[in-house]
Parts: sequence; structure tokens; C-alpha cells
Amino acid sequence: MSTSATADLKLEAVVIPVRDVDRSKTFYQGLGWRLDADFSFDNGFRVVQFTPPGSPASIQFGTNITNAEPGTAEGLYLVVSDVHRARDFLAAQGLDISKVFHPETPGSQFQPMADEGRADGTAGDRASYGSFATFADPDGNVFLLQEVTKRLPGRIEATATSYASVTDLVEALKRAAAAHGEHEARNGGEHDANWPEWYAAYMVAESHGEQLPD
Repeated sequence: MSTSATADLKLEAVVIPVRDVDRSKTFYQGLGWRLDADFSFDNGFRVVQFTPPGSPASIQFGTNITNAEPGTAEGLYLVVSDVHRARDFLAAQGLDISKVFHPETPGSQFQPMADEGRADGTAGDRASYGSFATFADPDGNVFLLQEVTKRLPGRIEATATSYASVTDLVEALKRAAAAHGEHEARNGGEHDANWPEWYAAYMVAESHGEQLPD
């Protein structure tokens, strides 16, 4: 197979199986997710699409859209920059969501709403990819909040640095500010007039999983 050219393949929607479409629609509206579509047809086909805030991908459900058993979708990732903030926001909407945890046993984050193999709180040193919270929709489809602050190398387009939302950008700026404060302290505590350049270099390197500036 030739690898000289590629075609962009953007994953934009994931179908989840539900039993009661209107109940599910009410649930996701209650989370503040954007309703993109609700189309019905004479043959009984109906498709509803929601997009989580800041997400480039959406979920779809409806009637005559999947043969999967309702509630069998698991491990649906919702990546966040601050898992405590995201978890508290969802809980404030009345959602039954787990406490923030990190896996002590590999894979325990995928065991729906179970405590075995999990330890309370964020991962040591707030390691990126290591902290979670989980919740289920009315049918039992399971979503997993995962805190990601620094991408592993190769996990992002080499020529692009972007943030999905204002919140993600703010959190990145906060991390850059904290790191820059340590940078100034290491250099005698003097004000760094070139802080915008330092911030930019730090945020791009963090986003791409590259060596952070000193």
C-alpha cells in the first residue's frame, strides 16, 4: 500500500444505543450539551445529535440507528484540562458522577462505577492521562472524564497548536504562569521582560509533548 499520500479522516460522531430517545435527549440537554440535530422520518428512523462543550466530536442516538443493546457503550472519553472543575460542574447539574480517582490497578478506570482498583484523588504529580471520573447516562452508557494537560509525543499535529475552548486555554496559561514563576526564581527573581515569548514556547512545547523550556 502506498504511503506517499493520506486522506484526512475526522472522527466526528459516535453512535450510542438508547432505549427512550426523548429521555436521553432530556438528559443530555440537562448537561448543557449542544443539540445539533433531531430529525425524524416517516419510516420510523430518527437521529438526535449532541456535542459536548469544546468537543470536535459528537454523539448520536435515535431509532433504527443501531442494533446494539441500549446501555452497552462504555469507555467514552471526555478529555478535560481540570478533572476536579469538570466533575464539580457536572455534579452541580444534578449528575450522579463518581469522585475523582486514579487507577491503582491497570484498566480499573474502565470498570463502570466500581471502586475496586481505584484510589481517591488525582494521580501522583497530577500526571497527564492519569486522573479520572466516570458517569453513566439513563441507559447505562458510560462516559469517562480524563484529565489531559500534556500530550505524549506524536499525539498532536506537528504544525498546529490549538485549544478546544476558552477554559482549556485559561488552564494552559495558568500552568505556563506557574512554570514561569519558577523560571524567574531560578534566575534571581528578576522580572523577565520576554515573558510572552517564554509563555508561547512553554505552551507549544507542552501541547506537543516536547521538552519544556527551563
